[in-house]
Amino acid sequence: QLVESGGGSVQAGGSLNLTCAASGYTYSSYCMGWFRQAPGKEREGVAAIYTGGGSTYYADSVKGRFTISQDNAKNTLYLQMSTLKPEDTAMYYCAADRMRERLCAGLSRTTFGYWGQGTQVTVS
Repeated sequence: QLVESGGGSVQAGGSLNLTCAASGYTYSSYCMGWFRQAPGKEREGVAAIYTGGGSTYYADSVKGRFTISQDNAKNTLYLQMSTLKPEDTAMYYCAADRMRERLCAGLSRTTFGYWGQGTQVTVS
């Protein structure tokens, strides 16, 4: 089970921190990621982390502004978002699955089988 929290409304240039609490499976050697979906658009990968080694991957649109991290002890995934832009407005989803690291780097929604319900982020 994946449960996201931390979404909300913020002005452009502001920051938000998202949290994803994971339960029900072994946390190590998984790829965990954040995806987002804006109205009328496809769900896109934002950032991912390979829990085995901690390698991180980002979409070009968020590099330098978003940071993904994990707390293995708490089975929790985080997404720190700064310098937010109106185009960052979307429903943000936490996702996870066991996969090889090269697939994790691809940030493809089709490789993830476990999803949270999402948390809304609105930037105005």
